[in-house]
Amino acid sequence: MGAPPGYRPSAWVHLLHQLPRADFQLRPVPSGFAPQEQEYQQALLLVAALAGLGLGLSLIFIAVYLIRFCCCRPPEPPGSKTPSPGGGCITWSCIVALLAGCIGIGIGFYGNSETSDGVSQLSSALLHANHTLSAIDHLVLEMVERLGEAVRTELTTLEEVLEPRTELVAAARGARRQAEAVAQQLQGLAFWQGVPLSPLQVAEDVSFVEEYRWLAYVLLLLLELLVCLFTLLGLAKQSKWLVIVMTVMSLLVLVLSWGSMGLEAATAVGLSDFCSNPDPYVLNLTQEETGLSSDILSYYFLCNQAVSNPFQQRLTLSQRALANIHSQLLGLEREAVPQFPSAQKPLLSLEETLNVTEGNFHQLVALLHCRGLHKDYGAALRGLCEDALEGLLFLLLFSLLSAGALATALCSLPRAWALFPPSDDYDDTDDDDPFNPQQESKRFVQWQSSI
Repeated sequence: MGAPPGYRPSAWVHLLHQLPRADFQLRPVPSGFAPQEQEYQQALLLVAALAGLGLGLSLIFIAVYLIRFCCCRPPEPPGSKTPSPGGGCITWSCIVALLAGCIGIGIGFYGNSETSDGVSQLSSALLHANHTLSAIDHLVLEMVERLGEAVRTELTTLEEVLEPRTELVAAARGARRQAEAVAQQLQGLAFWQGVPLSPLQVAEDVSFVEEYRWLAYVLLLLLELLVCLFTLLGLAKQSKWLVIVMTVMSLLVLVLSWGSMGLEAATAVGLSDFCSNPDPYVLNLTQEETGLSSDILSYYFLCNQAVSNPFQQRLTLSQRALANIHSQLLGLEREAVPQFPSAQKPLLSLEETLNVTEGNFHQLVALLHCRGLHKDYGAALRGLCEDALEGLLFLLLFSLLSAGALATALCSLPRAWALFPPSDDYDDTDDDDPFNPQQESKRFVQWQSSI
C-alpha cells in the first residue's frame, strides 16, 4: 500500500510494535492493531497492569524499608545530641532524588507540549479535509442549480423564439439534453453528501478530549513540582510538619505517577501498532462508518498509480457534454441571431452560465484529485504517529523518573526528619518576637516576681 506523503513509521514505532503481547491467559496476541478484538484489548490492559504491579512492588519496598528503619535501629543513649552516622548522606540522597524529579517534570512539560502539537496537527488535517469535502459538495450543488436554472429559463425561452425554424429548435433541445446529462453526471460527484461521518465533528471531539488531557497533565506536573519544592524547603528549614505533609503528598503523587505510566504505556503500544500499518484499519473503519465504496476510499487513502480515479468516467462525460453545449450555442448564435434578434439575450445568458460552469468544473476536477485529501491524511498520520507518539514517550519517561524519585524520597524523608532537632519549629523565630512562646514564658515569670 502507498504510504502518505512525508510519512514513514519511525524507529520507535518499529521498536514498540515488535514488543511481545499476551492476553490474560498469557497466550501470545498478534501485534496488528485490532481494538475491537477482546484478546487485543486484554493485551493492552496487561501492559497497563504492569504499572500497577510496579506500584505495588514500590509500596511494599517502601513499607519494608520504613518498618526496618523504625523497628531495627539501635537505641540512642539518653541525653545524646550527636547526630546519627550517615544522616547527611540520607538528606543529600533525598535532595538528589527530588532534583531528579524536577528534571523529570521538565521532561513531562516538553512531552505534554509535543503530544498536544501532534493532536493539534491531526485536528487541523481533519478540518482541512472537511473544507475540501464541503467545497466539492458546494461546487456540485452550485453547478447543478445553474444548469437547472438555464434549462428552465434561457433554453425554454430560446426554444420559443426559434419555434419557426425546426432545425434550430432541434439544436436548442440538443443543448437542453446535454445540460441535463451534465447535471445528472455532476450529482454523482458529491460523494460525501449525506455521509453520517463528519471530519469536523471528529476534529471537535479530538480537540475536546485533548484539551482535558493537556490540562490534567499540567495539573499533575504542577502538583509534583510543588511537592518537590516544598519538600526541599522543609529539609532546608528542618521543619518537621512541612516534611510530614509533603511525605503524604509524595505518596499521593507516587500513585498518580504509576497510574499515568500505565495509561501512557498502553497508549504508546496501541498507537505504535496503528502507526506501523494504518491504511487497512483506516480504510475498513471509514467504509463501515460512511458506507462508501472501497474504490473511492482506496483512491483517496492510497493515491497511487495502481488505483484509478473512480470519477474519471463522469468527469470525461461531463467535460465532453460541456464542450458540445458550447459548440451548439456558438452555432445557434451564428445561425439564429441574424434571423431572430430576440434570441441574442438568452444566448448571451447561456454562454455566461456555461463559462461560469466550466470554471467551477475545472476547480472541481482539482478538488476531486486524490492529492489534496491524501496530503491531509499524511499530515494527520505525521501528527499522530510522530509528534504525539514522541510526546507520549517523553511523558512515559517523566512518569518513570517521577516514580523513582518519589519512592527514593519516601524512603529518605522519615529518616531525615528523625534527625531534625526537637525544637525545629522555634529555632528560626526572632528573640524579640512577642509571639515567641519562650519570650512569653519569660514575661510571665517576670510579672509574677514583680507581684
